[in-house]
Amino acid sequence: MTHFTGKVAVVTGAGSGIGRALSVELARRGARLAISDVDQVGLVETEALVKAAGAEVRADSLDVSQRELVVAYADTVAEHFGAVHLVFNNAGIAFTGSVEKMTFKDIDRVMDVDFWGVVNGTKAFLPHLVASGDGHVVNISSVFGLFAVPSQSAYNAAKFAVRGFTEALRQEMINGDRPVKVTCVHPGGIKTNIARNGEQVEGLDHDDLATSFDKLARTSPAKAANVILKGVEKNKARVLIGADAWVLDKFVRITGSGYQGLIRTFGKRNGL
Repeated sequence: MTHFTGKVAVVTGAGSGIGRALSVELARRGARLAISDVDQVGLVETEALVKAAGAEVRADSLDVSQRELVVAYADTVAEHFGAVHLVFNNAGIAFTGSVEKMTFKDIDRVMDVDFWGVVNGTKAFLPHLVASGDGHVVNISSVFGLFAVPSQSAYNAAKFAVRGFTEALRQEMINGDRPVKVTCVHPGGIKTNIARNGEQVEGLDHDDLATSFDKLARTSPAKAANVILKGVEKNKARVLIGADAWVLDKFVRITGSGYQGLIRTFGKRNGL
């Protein structure tokens, strides 16, 4: 028996990376899974891994930026399993480029998935989490929700917004004596395909950006999943993943806005 045995857990962005690792680890710990992604091929692969781990699973294609679909999905999942206990709002995309060169559409797309996707998932499932009497919302922000980086303004904006939204929600649930816990997660460099699947403004080389990210990504998705679930078990308000996240968080706390000088220099040297 574990903290997750018999619980119904929803994981968005489950087709790869942290979402896949969370799904598999939750399955191993006895949870029942509702997984979703826009990547149908990856989703089918994750579904097979979850089934191999012996868990009940429902897999659905879902674009988290489509609010009406997310709301309908939440009702469908709750009806299918009879309850929902945990929601991991993990789906996200990346985009690289300066504010000057990005289009409004570029910014909208990042915000629609990385921020509004989290809001949609939280709002749609919250009534079901309350009804379960033992709910938990886990929203995936980023280390970029702790400090800003040149060329990542849209991603920074979304991840800072996720942080603020989630921290406010946690306080509301406590003050309102609601049976829902809330955790915000800030991964550092995780070995996923987010950079390779991301887009960029004209003039930046996609392969160079992906290669640079791969060099900085030190933590495996499996390790990230275990850290997240340990944080959920302990009802932590904030979960940092990776030594890089811990170091950078402390650096920003110590220097305040002074961190921008070092980050700006690093960005300039790398053509950002």
